[in-house]
Amino acid sequence: MRSALIGLFAALIFLSGCSDKEREEGCVFEPNLAGEGVAITFDQLQDALVQVKSKQELVALLSREPLVRDYMFRRTEYPDDSVFINELYARFANPHLDTLAMEVKRVFGDGSGLRKSFEDAFAHIQYYYPDFTPPKVKTLISGLDTDLLVSDTLILVSLDFYLGAGAKYRPKTYDYLLRKYDPDDIVPSCLLMFGISDQFNKTSLQDKTVLADMIAYGKSFYFAKHMMPCLPDSTLIWYTPAEINGSRAHEDLIWARFIESKVLYETSYVVKKDYLGERPITVQVGEKCPGRIGQWVGWRIVNSYMKSHADKTLPQLMATEDAQQLFKESRYRPQ
Repeated sequence: MRSALIGLFAALIFLSGCSDKEREEGCVFEPNLAGEGVAITFDQLQDALVQVKSKQELVALLSREPLVRDYMFRRTEYPDDSVFINELYARFANPHLDTLAMEVKRVFGDGSGLRKSFEDAFAHIQYYYPDFTPPKVKTLISGLDTDLLVSDTLILVSLDFYLGAGAKYRPKTYDYLLRKYDPDDIVPSCLLMFGISDQFNKTSLQDKTVLADMIAYGKSFYFAKHMMPCLPDSTLIWYTPAEINGSRAHEDLIWARFIESKVLYETSYVVKKDYLGERPITVQVGEKCPGRIGQWVGWRIVNSYMKSHADKTLPQLMATEDAQQLFKESRYRPQ
């Protein structure tokens, strides 16, 4: 009977979540960074790409930017250089690309706003990690080819992916995935990639459980939130306000479903995809439960751990490899 009731409630809880008053968390700790600016290299390549007048100019530009050539335009997927350059030149000579370029200019202007967002985020990282060296940032138009590349030394952003609702051209993907392609998503997406990388997030390679992955994702969200302290949780995890409010309002039922289904210590790829993967809903929890709910629960566990360990610093959290011990010490038990 209890199992049936949990299943019934889990299928219905998110229908009523949007009627609740928004309960997103406010700002987390904001360090005093007054006067502590961070200098970054911020190169804008979009105009140069759109304005190429010949194949020779395009070859010269891409020779100067090999990572743009190889990763954003995926050179290795073409049979040879001739086919690659011909296809790419035809793309940038297409008059529709002028419209895309104008849209990019309309949304991002001279790029100063995006640059400032990166500078602020990197200043926060340097506060917690004084030895952090900000990566170079380069923006471009790819013709909706590749969205983003993030490494510890370089960030490449295809701005035409991030024009947001109302843009004439948008990535051809599902609506629930389009949520991550608004202008305000660029910097949070980069921070999440930093937060999940082993540059900051230490994990045990021996622990293959769902719980270990949940904790790793939770640490990455905790990291990113502290680099943009007042960013709404829904923006960071790409949930609608109704979805995140419903999740918070019925967190106890979600957790009960995890426990009842014995998900935490599973190592199956299929189970991980069901609870952690990119999908519109987590049907195993409920018909209105948002996808990646395991990532969100992992975030809640990490928040609980840090609340009960006030002496822990963010770097200490990120250096904690033992997910099982972190979970145990979090005393996470939603009511």
